[in-house]
Amino acid sequence: MAAPSEEEGAVGRRCHQRSAAMLDVPFLPFCAFLGTLGLLCVAMVGSWCQHWRGGFSLDGSSRTFNWHPVLMVTGLVVLYGTAALVYRIPYTWSGPKLPWKVLHGSLALGAFILTVLGLSAVFCFHNSQGTPNMYSLHSWMGLGTVLLFSCQWVAGFGAFLLPWAPTWLRALYKPIHVFFGSTILLLSVASCVSGINEKLFFSLKNGTMQYKLLPAEAVFANTLGLLILIFGVLVVAALARPSWKRPDSDSPDSRQPLLSAER
Repeated sequence: MAAPSEEEGAVGRRCHQRSAAMLDVPFLPFCAFLGTLGLLCVAMVGSWCQHWRGGFSLDGSSRTFNWHPVLMVTGLVVLYGTAALVYRIPYTWSGPKLPWKVLHGSLALGAFILTVLGLSAVFCFHNSQGTPNMYSLHSWMGLGTVLLFSCQWVAGFGAFLLPWAPTWLRALYKPIHVFFGSTILLLSVASCVSGINEKLFFSLKNGTMQYKLLPAEAVFANTLGLLILIFGVLVVAALARPSWKRPDSDSPDSRQPLLSAER
């Protein structure tokens, strides 16, 4: 088979460059879309629990349980994803890092607090109803994600915010922190989606409201699960995009464009 000519190679490179340009999305519009998607997920899970599941309460009934999906989606997915993207904002690429470290850590801590409150809601409901705890795959995966999240936050605080942490330790731990940051988000998405599915199986099992008949609640909650999945995938994709990563302190500051695609 003959090797491609120089002209054919040039045409192929131009096509590749045009394809890459078509796929090159500027960060700030992408971030605005992602924020809208996250708020939509929070609004939808709240609407689901309010409209179809009876609303919210702290009396140990099923309405107490309804705090669980709202707080988990808000904290473990949306707020956690927001914290993960702090260092992708171009304004963080220059000047002192400490304010952005504090913001990143504070958002993650807020996400963790909401997550703990969400766990408290489901344990309170189970205990008041005499339902066993920690028997399903969803509960195992969810609790494992929260434990990993807590270890991640403590390790990140010690390595990046405490002034006596040595530079070599930060350099060694940074790729580990980044890897587990994306991993925890994907586990969070998987936990939330499996929890939505489990709740639908438990709730929609009588008469014309059976899950397999796909009533309106099932369509709404399934759509919510898909939106949560899309949100998580897009956050991980943004974290993995090389042109959206903060340049190293010893490398040229290759700033990305804010409102228009790179040329």
